[in-house]
Amino acid sequence: MSGIIGKKIGMTSMISADGRNVACTVVQAGPCVVTQVKTMDKDGYEAVQLGFGEKKEKNTSAPLLGHFKKANTTPKRKLAEFKEFAKQVSLGDTLTAVDIFVEGDFVDVIGTSKGKGFQGVVKRHNFSGVGGQTHGQHNRQRHPGSNGACSFPARVFKGQRMAGRTGNARIKTQNLKILKIIPEANLLVISGSVAGAKNSYLLIEK
Repeated sequence: MSGIIGKKIGMTSMISADGRNVACTVVQAGPCVVTQVKTMDKDGYEAVQLGFGEKKEKNTSAPLLGHFKKANTTPKRKLAEFKEFAKQVSLGDTLTAVDIFVEGDFVDVIGTSKGKGFQGVVKRHNFSGVGGQTHGQHNRQRHPGSNGACSFPARVFKGQRMAGRTGNARIKTQNLKILKIIPEANLLVISGSVAGAKNSYLLIEK
């Protein structure tokens, strides 16, 4: 499983070979620096740690400054590990999108969805609300309705769909096709949408 760290630029559309208008997401994938190579002997598992995005030294802790100094690189804003890295890499190497992906590859993209705060059941679970305003129901349009039984079991079942915090969750979108690679700008054009706001960090796994 190879991968790279990217930043979501935004969405656009492309015309496919059969004339369809395909929605797609533009992602800046890299350049990423190999900040650590984990081995079975030293760490108990094998993985490659990548760093992406620049960060000021004054905002970086001393242990992390030493960590980046070992890789002979500047402090990075986002770190992520990828296990079973297909490409042989060494500490301090720089990876870009063209080093890992080719056009036509199918990838999984992991992002953090937009946080929407505390929301009701209509927005959170797509409820339709109670309905009309007849028979005194003047303020029930977006209410959940009944949410439990009567004297037995005298409680609300665990997992009942109710109001609560919405969004701000880690979401993996699978089997998205890379439609185009723009190597001079390290851009990937990926079919469909992925979780996250503009300029949020993404993990693209092959």
